[in-house]
Amino acid sequence: MQKEQIGTGRRKTSVASVHLRPGSGSVDVNGKPLDVYFPLPIQRNTILSPFKTCNLPMDKYDIVVRVKGGGVEGQVIATRLGLARALVGESEDRRSDLKAEGYLTRDSRKKERKKYGLAGARKRFQFSKR
Repeated sequence: MQKEQIGTGRRKTSVASVHLRPGSGSVDVNGKPLDVYFPLPIQRNTILSPFKTCNLPMDKYDIVVRVKGGGVEGQVIATRLGLARALVGESEDRRSDLKAEGYLTRDSRKKERKKYGLAGARKRFQFSKR
């Protein structure tokens, strides 16, 4: 790997910019270590799962993530998408493995807007006959 690869991931209202560069294996999210910013192991495993899919060693890369917006789970999925895109940017050979796992597909579902005359997006107020 000669230079830095950048991947952008989105989920709901979260946007993550992932910078993948040669290094010693450090993962930095918004200026904090990965295990501080995402304390749950399932979140960290989700983010780093593209490495396991491609059978890549973690200690060859430094990852710098800038993520904002949304909730924690939206940020996790956005970061995973950005990381997968950065890995494909480095080598196109990984595309088929990552695509088979669904890591290159953007989940486009967003919150539906509330409509006037209704309690929510689709929920109605309780009907009263009298």
